[in-house]
Amino acid sequence: MRFEATDLDGAWLIRPEPMQDERGFFARTFCVIEFGDHCFETKFPQHSVSHSSRKGTVRGMHFQKVPHEEVKLVRCLTGSIFDVIIDLRPGSPTFRRWQGFELSSDNGLQLYIPKGFAHGFQTLVDDTRVNYLISEFHAPAAASGVRYNDPAFDVRWPLPVTTISEKDLLWSDFAG
Repeated sequence: MRFEATDLDGAWLIRPEPMQDERGFFARTFCVIEFGDHCFETKFPQHSVSHSSRKGTVRGMHFQKVPHEEVKLVRCLTGSIFDVIIDLRPGSPTFRRWQGFELSSDNGLQLYIPKGFAHGFQTLVDDTRVNYLISEFHAPAAASGVRYNDPAFDVRWPLPVTTISEKDLLWSDFAG
């Protein structure tokens, strides 16, 4: 695996290094030693998957409030997404900045998202499946978010939004 720093403090792209032969390829997507060498989280007690049927679907922007903040390791299993993270850590040098990444089943990229970030994505094709490794158990009372189109961040989504949950539409403006 190759670890590539993003423009946001503490967030990383992880690029697999597939070994190819006549059968296809094999690639590691997680290694406790390599993640530990980068001072990354290595315990992920919750693994989740989402499926979105329609191109243009937006999920997010989600996070869990203190003390239930979580690290996420996100990978697109089928299809393609525009994955967005927003740094919500007030003391961070990249506070209130966002960055987007194309994750797809073809490029195999993973995104390591530290605690204190909001996370969401837009599907770029129909029938997209996304896998998440999550460092904390879901705490419903700590679940929160910011609106996908909050003017405080001005995220530029690549497609018109076709589907989004009512809950994600109703997050209030960011007050931080």
